[in-house]
Amino acid sequence: MQVFDNPAGPGALWFDNLSTANGTAVGYDPQARAFLPMGAFCINRERIGCNWIAPQAGHFCRACAMTELAPDPTVEDSIPQWAATEAAKRWVLDNLGQWHWFRPEDIGPPPVFHMLAEYDGPAPMGHANGVVTISVAEADPVVRTSRRESLGERYRTMIGHMRHEIAHMLWWRLSAREDFLAAFRNLFGDERADYGQALERHYQNGPPADWQQHYLTRYASAHPHEDWAETTAHLLHLTDITDSFIAAGLDCDKLPSPGWNPYSETDSAKLLHVAASIAVGINHVNRAMGLADLYPFLMAPATHGKLAFVHDWLRRGAQGR
Repeated sequence: MQVFDNPAGPGALWFDNLSTANGTAVGYDPQARAFLPMGAFCINRERIGCNWIAPQAGHFCRACAMTELAPDPTVEDSIPQWAATEAAKRWVLDNLGQWHWFRPEDIGPPPVFHMLAEYDGPAPMGHANGVVTISVAEADPVVRTSRRESLGERYRTMIGHMRHEIAHMLWWRLSAREDFLAAFRNLFGDERADYGQALERHYQNGPPADWQQHYLTRYASAHPHEDWAETTAHLLHLTDITDSFIAAGLDCDKLPSPGWNPYSETDSAKLLHVAASIAVGINHVNRAMGLADLYPFLMAPATHGKLAFVHDWLRRGAQGR
């Protein structure tokens, strides 16, 4: 993620800023990828801290307009949890916008979001026909950590959830193309295999013994749909780690050139080599503080191929050029 120029004075702005250091209200323009010191702010600004601008005063911004169902406000903590969930959504939408997904030039349907509060247990999360359903309760770090540990996962965040579930929606969009489907099935397998049976088998038996040779995560081994979603999420993780590293003014000898933009890179192998090098370095720094690795995953040759496939299709943008 970029570090942004301050339009109202000295210093920089971060993606979630609502104001400058001196208190000047600012809003983020996702089309220009820049902050503005004035303009029509999103109607959700006061309620959930949305800092994006809207087409006109009293309207939702592009991201909030995608939320068709908001959580029940009578459920304890649902509004702050929703705010954190929407912030994660905006981050991921902005990432994908650099490849022209879900921007005004994208003539295809945007995702529709159902944001659910939880009553007596976990709410379902998933995707169906363009609708992404997210449990906002997972914005609570205690809830999220408990579920991560119970499922034996190494990583679970709201940005991660957004990347995974939006990835399913991207597959839905791309699957309208026969050339995509044929290539996908050749690499990931036939997604027409019974999904419910595949998940039941996965949760009963676990992943195959050699899963790390073929998949980025255990869950990816469950079904071709999940392999795609996990691989796509990881491509977004790695690209954004690299972009954020550069935006923070950091440097390493793996960067191809000054001013290199990971989102503009067409060579998947180069992008993945740089991203992996940065991730390994930051893992080492995290260990100095007794923290978990930033990116605790291994990339086998087979997963490199899948990441390259996803990169090729996503960077073409929404029109598939």
